[in-house]
This record gives sequence, structure tokens and C-alpha cells, in this order.
Amino acid sequence: FIDYVQRHFFEDGWSLDVCSNRCTAVGEFASNDIVCTRTLYNYVDQGLLNIHNYDLPEKLKRNTKIHRIRKNKKKLGRSIEQRPQEVNKRDVFGHWECDLVLGHKTKDDEVLLTLSERMSREFLIIKIPDKTAASVMNAFKSLRKQYSEHWNDIFKTITTDNGSEFADLSQLEDISKSLVYYAHPYTSCDKGTVERHNGLIRRFIPKGDYIHNYSLQQIIDIETWCNSLPRKILAYHTPDEIFERELDRIYQTA
Repeated sequence: FIDYVQRHFFEDGWSLDVCSNRCTAVGEFASNDIVCTRTLYNYVDQGLLNIHNYDLPEKLKRNTKIHRIRKNKKKLGRSIEQRPQEVNKRDVFGHWECDLVLGHKTKDDEVLLTLSERMSREFLIIKIPDKTAASVMNAFKSLRKQYSEHWNDIFKTITTDNGSEFADLSQLEDISKSLVYYAHPYTSCDKGTVERHNGLIRRFIPKGDYIHNYSLQQIIDIETWCNSLPRKILAYHTPDEIFERELDRIYQTA
């Protein structure tokens, strides 16, 4: 079991919690053949593993920000306050959050359009030439073409912020049944799922790095890693497993 933990920790980037629980969730180990998450962290502190505290990217993080809702920014469309309650519960598939991840923050650098489905935590990363509203809409048009007749079932709602790059996103409502909601100004916690996933990208692309220095294949590899990472919130299944299950349901009933 310890070999299993250390292999997946270093080769696949799993957390100690995932290492401890994924193996029983999929039947690779019996519960009496493993130790719990807390014990694994104790092993790290005691120097009993080849894993050290400096290898744990989340351990020393602390959230000290106070979230305030400010009202001094223009609203681009339908407020998140009008979003159906079922979206908040995360028990219905097809509700997404989206954002942008910037690299060097210069006009000559590319950016990443990111989307996360709230129930499955499926994460999409799309490389676009710049952070203009036109580039964002072109990416969404390509995505809509990819899912074609199933778009309305897969993308029921999209929640984003009030940045000018998303000013045209509500145009999706003119060509599909998708509803677009805008978060409160300066309130990133309104779309915490995609913000959390953006943090995962920073493990591979540090702030300040040029996005254009990363190939399309490297971006795909980051996306694949995120969607192959077992999650505690998903009973230690992966986003891909949940997402594919929901797609199968949609395609079978079409």
C-alpha cells in the first residue's frame, strides 16, 4: 500500500487523501490493508515516507481573504441571483462555470479559457489568441459545434464574471437554450469550482509565464491530468468517469 501511495503521489500528482481512499473505492485494496489520510500525514511528519512536507502543495495554504460583494461594476446580463436553485445543489448535470487564465498579461500572449461542470467537476481548457470578447465567443462557437445537437443538454447554464471578455457571452442565448449568468462583481467565490481548477493549472504554468510557450499538447496533458484526478467530493471517482456517465445518459435518450 505504501508503494501504491508513493507511486501515485509522485507519478500522478494524487493527494494523500486520494491515495488513501481511491484504492478502496475501486477495490484495489481492502480497508484493513490501508491506513487513513491522517495517518499518512503523520507518516510524512515522522519521516516514514519518501514524501516530505515541501512536496505537499496544499498543506501550508491558508485562506485569509474576506469576500465582499461590491456593486460598483457594470452588469453585463442576467445576475447569478436569478440562477435556479438546482444549480447550487450540484445534483443536476449541465451547469458550468467559466473564466480566463492569463500568462504574462501582455497583449501579445495567448490566454486559456477554462470551463468546469459543477456536478462532475469536468474541466475544459481552451487556448485562445487573446482575452477579447470575440476570441471567447469564437471558442464557444467551436465548442458548440463539437457537441452539436447535444449542446443544450450538456450546457444548460454558464456562470461567469463581469469581465469585458465575457461581454458577448449572453449571445449564446440567441442561438441555443443555454442560459448565461453573471457573478457578483469582484466575487470569485460565486464560481469557486472553476477558480479551484485554475489553481491546479498553476502547478504546471506558474503566474507570469507566457502561455504561448506551452504547446497545445501540453495544455491537453494538463486537462487530462485534472480530469483523471480522483476527488473526495466524487466518492474518489474521477471527473472523467462522472462526465462520461452523464454523456452516455444523454446520448442514449437522444
